[in-house]
Amino acid sequence: MSAAWKLSAFAPKPDVQGALLAHDEIEEWDFDLVISGREIDEDRPLEWVLEAWYPRKPGSAQTKALAGLFAGKAPKITSEKLPDEDWVTLSQEGTPPIRAGRFYVHTPDYEPADDAVNFAIPASQAFGTGQHETTAGCLKMLDAIKSTGASFRRIADIGTGTGLLGFAGMALWPSAECTASDIDPVCADVVEDNAAMNNIRLGAERGAMTMVIADGMENPLLLARGPYDLLIANILAGPLVELALDFAKSVSPGGSIVVAGLLAGEQEQAVRRAYRRAHCRPVARLQNGDWAILWFRRRRDR
Repeated sequence: MSAAWKLSAFAPKPDVQGALLAHDEIEEWDFDLVISGREIDEDRPLEWVLEAWYPRKPGSAQTKALAGLFAGKAPKITSEKLPDEDWVTLSQEGTPPIRAGRFYVHTPDYEPADDAVNFAIPASQAFGTGQHETTAGCLKMLDAIKSTGASFRRIADIGTGTGLLGFAGMALWPSAECTASDIDPVCADVVEDNAAMNNIRLGAERGAMTMVIADGMENPLLLARGPYDLLIANILAGPLVELALDFAKSVSPGGSIVVAGLLAGEQEQAVRRAYRRAHCRPVARLQNGDWAILWFRRRRDR
């Protein structure tokens, strides 16, 4: 096996988080270039590093791709050759397991927890491993919704990435039909692999997940499998605003919409206004780090 290389870019926490979100929006990314972000030390929570692993010596294209994820001036990017080991395993060493509500999300090289609902999600795959505060916040919100006694028969996970939030919905409501979508074609294989790893059934029947590559909600399969009782969208604030009416039309009266990928503050207020105009009322709010997770219900009188 050829040696792996690691590229590192040290920057403040908001800059690295922004770079991770920017990566999620790029359709033609070189998926040999695996990225993750983490704090440098628990005593310095605002100092982060964006790390990228590559199975061979990176060139200017890889360095430019990493630098291009940062808004404004990018930090200095350094590279180092790693020992001749499994580079995928190395890339996951900086990805510790996370707990979010009843969920425990870990890379395959960690053991599952006995007291949790476990999901093994490789860190080298699409956005949505549970490490980002928006994804972990969604897991906490879904756990909280389940605790209210809510029941759902049709679930949609829009912008699914790894499939994780759809998997969580199916764990909480095992008789539901789940439809997962993403704009990135790479996610189809990612979701299929992760479903097999986590014993999630794929298919069109109840208790199974259907995956579709789609931009927005106008896809024939998404339309045919609706209306949904629960729609989850962990994307970005701009698309959440643009799709508010489409999301509202896609859920039943009284149906739930959970949105994430928005910063608390101005982005949150813009999203709230958009869903109020779409005749959705706020039910609950959760903040995880700098990120807000919002639960809305479509009004029954519309």
